[in-house]
Amino acid sequence: MALQEVYRQVILDHYRNPRHRQPLSDADASSEGSNPLCGDEVKVQLQLREGRVNAISVTGKGCSISQSSASLMGEAVAGHPISEVLGLSDRFQGLMQVPPDSSENGYADLGDLIALAGVRRYPVRIKCATLPWITLEQALENS
Repeated sequence: MALQEVYRQVILDHYRNPRHRQPLSDADASSEGSNPLCGDEVKVQLQLREGRVNAISVTGKGCSISQSSASLMGEAVAGHPISEVLGLSDRFQGLMQVPPDSSENGYADLGDLIALAGVRRYPVRIKCATLPWITLEQALENS
């Protein structure tokens, strides 16, 4: 199976079976973001404990890119220190700015998030992939 097909399956799995969708009744921070061009809407809720993202909820509606990015983000940040979460957000958003014909080899630390690298070929869709991350950062700023 080609690598691009594996990436496509990861994106579809997270779109069809999103993780971290249960709203948090005891959220310490939250933020909402939208992309009016695509119709994407994302709400991020965080439970923060001892400098970590103890729990995360990412709800909303939108295209497969925004919703799979939100689900992948939830998987990647839950349980991690806030400093690591912010670093991961910077790395992911940095990947989205790398020219599409460039290698993703330097981004192996992103794990399954690398599946979204193909979005770079469609500049108008980059905001779909980064919207959950921008909203996450806003929630952390509001905490």
